[in-house]
Amino acid sequence: MNMIVNVDKNWGIGLNNKLLVSIPADMKFFRQTTTGNVVVMGRKTLESFPNGLPLKNRRNIVLTRDPEYKVKDAEIVHSREELMELLKDCDSSRVYVIGGESVYRMLLPDCDTVHVTKVDHAFEADTFFPNLDEMPEWKITADSEEQTYFDLEYTFLKYERV
Repeated sequence: MNMIVNVDKNWGIGLNNKLLVSIPADMKFFRQTTTGNVVVMGRKTLESFPNGLPLKNRRNIVLTRDPEYKVKDAEIVHSREELMELLKDCDSSRVYVIGGESVYRMLLPDCDTVHVTKVDHAFEADTFFPNLDEMPEWKITADSEEQTYFDLEYTFLKYERV
């Protein structure tokens, strides 16, 4: 399985259920990477999307503890075990975990690749991604040239489990 995430220099990912920053090149990378694949997310991540609707041209799977939760065009699961059962026939290289914090933390042990857009700025954040730089089992295997968006500098990094 893969993860895809945009983090600030402190590995912050969100504030008040919104992204810390929206960078067009990052959004394009996310769209190109996940289109045609399976995306796994938590309920709050889904609800942060425009009109709270699933992403088009992807198989959307939403993890929630709410047994009554329903959403059109998405599959709902209530536990890691239920998710794994649903994914057992999927090509794991085509599964992307897209957030939020609790879903990332729960599924990181099941992933072998993490695509990180790292923004060289510290934002105020209330949700965080685990700091892969502090985990010896994760190594950067690819990185882009530094990019800029207005006054923000960022890089696209690929971390792989070693």
